Amino acid sequence: MDSKIHFEIVSVLNKNIRVTKNYWNKIIKTKHKIMENKENLVKEALRKPDELRMSKKDSTVFLYYKKLNGKYCCVVAKHLNGGGFIITAYITDKIKIGEKYETN
Repeated sequence: MDSKIHFEIVSVLNKNIRVTKNYWNKIIKTKHKIMENKENLVKEALRKPDELRMSKKDSTVFLYYKKLNGKYCCVVAKHLNGGGFIITAYITDKIKIGEKYETN
């Protein structure tokens, strides 16, 4: 088990969002292979999302969207206290229903 931090970034909501090497590999090997080598896009989505939504089911889960060639990179992150972690990241053609969250 590699529990080393793969990357950590301060999101637009001033949360330290992290992902371990082991978990990132799970995302890119089994969940969403298209996200391989897209760490910079994920970081950009967290830092400067084009749209931000709060999950309808869990108010501690946020969906960060970044436009990408007519589609979106969606990064789903759970917020805990001052930090949080990535649940998943994927490419989608539409924004999920959820409460729009204003960042300013």
